[in-house]
Amino acid sequence: MSLHTRLLVLGTVLAVDLPAVAAAQATDGMFGTWEQNVAKSSSSTGRMTKSETRIFSAVPNGYTMARVWIDADGKAFAASVTVLYDGKFHAGSANGDSSKAERVDANTTKAQNWNGTLGKMGNTCTRVVSAGGKTLTNTCTDTDAAGKPTKSVTVYDKK
Repeated sequence: MSLHTRLLVLGTVLAVDLPAVAAAQATDGMFGTWEQNVAKSSSSTGRMTKSETRIFSAVPNGYTMARVWIDADGKAFAASVTVLYDGKFHAGSANGDSSKAERVDANTTKAQNWNGTLGKMGNTCTRVVSAGGKTLTNTCTDTDAAGKPTKSVTVYDKK
């Protein structure tokens, strides 16, 4: 394929995909930067992160979530995952964790996570952006090592 043809193909792809991504960012309240509101967050295990920032960015037919957090023990972590709304798991870290997601409606996304370290299904989370777009609530259910159900509700404020 000639250089001219390659540039023409690249230009066409960008012309089609970039407006779609920009339109998704303009209409989806999940995209942007969110900071955890620790006072409004809770966990049935009693262990919550001390702080967390999530940044959601649009990609064609999905999103990228970058996050940095300090866990209950004071350890700092960072991770990023790109998830497509295609019903397939997408890798999110070197230890085999992966996620898949589906849009429920304009303000709601459900995600399911695979825990590669444990070799089993991890938590299932529902993210809801408030009608005013200022609050994101992430409700997750899981099963602990003893087989007991757990639930966490993490509330984030838009920055």
